[in-house]
Amino acid sequence: MDTAPTSAPAPDGELRVTAPHRELLDQVLDKWSLSVLNELCERPRRFNELRRAIPAVTQKSLTATLRRLERNGIVERELLSSRPVAVEYRITPLGKTLRRPIDVLLDWATTRMPEIERARRSFDGE
Repeated sequence: MDTAPTSAPAPDGELRVTAPHRELLDQVLDKWSLSVLNELCERPRRFNELRRAIPAVTQKSLTATLRRLERNGIVERELLSSRPVAVEYRITPLGKTLRRPIDVLLDWATTRMPEIERARRSFDGE
């Protein structure tokens, strides 16, 4: 069982990624979560609007992604009407705090992509 703290930085500056960190990062940085967050960044959306905006996602994957994001407090759902059922999804204040770290990761990836592609070609050529 992992007993390391889940949020305190290591005193020696060592990078420590605990099981709770891995679980959370897996849940909020996966392919569909990033696509959903990108769409919800602009404005709240209903389920079918998200499906149309992310055509490659299946209904099952989108449902599971929204539930994971909701469970982690990143997205909230609001019941707009009950006949027919209409639900709208929006980013929570906590979810909005993800924008900066995600932008930093994307900037890093953009800047380093030529190096990464060279490393991949070298590895794949071996």
